[in-house]
Amino acid sequence: MQSSLVRGPVGQRVGCVARSSAKLPVTRPLLRSLPCLGRFKHIARAAGSGEIKVAEVEPVAEVQQPSTNGNGNGAAAASPSPSPAPAEAPAGPIGVKIIPALQALAVGLAIRFLIPIPEGITTQGWTLLSIFVTTILGLVLDPLPVGAWAFIAVTVTLATKTLTFAQAFSAMTNEVIWLIVVSFFFAKGFEKTGLGERIANMFVKAMGKSTLGLAVGLNVAETLLAPAMPSTSARAGGIFMPIIKSLSAASGSHPNDPSRQKMGAFLTHAQFQTGIHSSSLFLTASAQNLLCLNLAEELGAVVPNQFYQWMAGAALPSIVGMLITPFIIFKLCPPTITDTPEAPKEAAKRLETMGPMSRDEKIMLATMGLAVALWVVGPSVGISAVLAAMMGLCMLLCTGVLSWRDCLTYTPAWDTLTWFAVLIGLSGQLNNLGVIKAFADQVGGMLATLNMGWMPLFGLLHAAFFGLHYMFASQTAHVGALYSAFCAMMLSAGVPPVLAAMTLAYQVNLFGSITHYASGQAAVFYGSGFMSLPEVFKIGAINGVIGIILWAGLGMPVWKLLGWW
Repeated sequence: MQSSLVRGPVGQRVGCVARSSAKLPVTRPLLRSLPCLGRFKHIARAAGSGEIKVAEVEPVAEVQQPSTNGNGNGAAAASPSPSPAPAEAPAGPIGVKIIPALQALAVGLAIRFLIPIPEGITTQGWTLLSIFVTTILGLVLDPLPVGAWAFIAVTVTLATKTLTFAQAFSAMTNEVIWLIVVSFFFAKGFEKTGLGERIANMFVKAMGKSTLGLAVGLNVAETLLAPAMPSTSARAGGIFMPIIKSLSAASGSHPNDPSRQKMGAFLTHAQFQTGIHSSSLFLTASAQNLLCLNLAEELGAVVPNQFYQWMAGAALPSIVGMLITPFIIFKLCPPTITDTPEAPKEAAKRLETMGPMSRDEKIMLATMGLAVALWVVGPSVGISAVLAAMMGLCMLLCTGVLSWRDCLTYTPAWDTLTWFAVLIGLSGQLNNLGVIKAFADQVGGMLATLNMGWMPLFGLLHAAFFGLHYMFASQTAHVGALYSAFCAMMLSAGVPPVLAAMTLAYQVNLFGSITHYASGQAAVFYGSGFMSLPEVFKIGAINGVIGIILWAGLGMPVWKLLGWW
């Protein structure tokens, strides 16, 4: 019996194949005899071929092909490879992380039972606040996956009779949540059809003759993909980081090595830092964009024609930011390789390998074009944003570009539905019970004693909102914890409602790159090995401050023209 490695589409070792002239029973001793290292997760045998395929293993070393002896009879010259040691059992509990969970629970219990209930807040409202704080701390400390922790939180509200079932799950009918869920299915379509990878390679081919051109091309590609892929982590990890790694390797630039400075460090920093602007251009470019506007609406800060208003307010500062950020990174983290004549050729080869656009890619492109057009003009013809997205998904399902099983098994969408609905539901009920208003009125009263106009307070609150993100490991957690409170404080200070709601929402994107834990995509880029920790903090702080100045300087006149203030 011979064994050989199976390689994935980009050269990854994903398993091994054992070939024999006879059909072999799939038994545990047989699997242990295969010279592959790792944990087997799935086994399948081609019908009638005598071929056993083992897929999805975790390889730890290259496997040598068995050599033949001098007689050429195929006998192994060396002794058989030893059987891999069985995987060690987890040392701790598989489920909840005890210490982070206890920390989150302790704070919530302290709020409920040790701190006196302020005047003007009911016992029900105070209990809900303690549960909400525990939920947010769970998002930060991560004792369980976000969706699981959120589900436990909403269960506690029912068990303590703090909320009724209808109140606890009222956000499940929220249009914004379902718009996000459908947008995730669009992202699945881009992944499945390969359209996202094709678009990225097209821009590399067109603009990749220099390292700076590569960065600009990749950033433009992400901007075009952003409205259809609301997960910044998915864009980073699923499309752009693999391309950056491939381009860097071809130039001799490797992660966790001094050679990263040749190209990889620059491209990674440029993609990471420019993403704060591309995620701000479209309302559906990031899940938290929609969450912010929904929370603002709960406070009475209603933004009409949201998709158009968002894009109109973001267009100038976002586009300028995307254009100048690669040049800023070029100065802060200069690559030693500035010319990349081979990159367009490599991209052309990849495109040639992909072949012409498939039927599914064409349908995906047309569907997204129609959805984006309806998101812009739909309100004027009576088509809401969520209806436009649902119509697009129906097209993908009817044409077979996506199957219903694709949707059912795309867990990011359903996970987001769970925790998003819980956060919006709890926040909405806090507002209904008067908790947020009570705190905002107290802080607003203190700010009023400073005898400052709303404009200086507007700036101070924005600075505080930005700086506090160093304490958060998630943009979503930051929004859930502080967005409603800061928006309410701005409203109490006299800031125009639309201006308060929109600018706070824009800023959530701007602080997504200030640390290596600031957002989901931050973990992807930092985990690539092309960035050092001091670089991340230095470049993140500089680019964050530049971003605030840029958006304030270019945005305020535009927002004035739009009638926001």
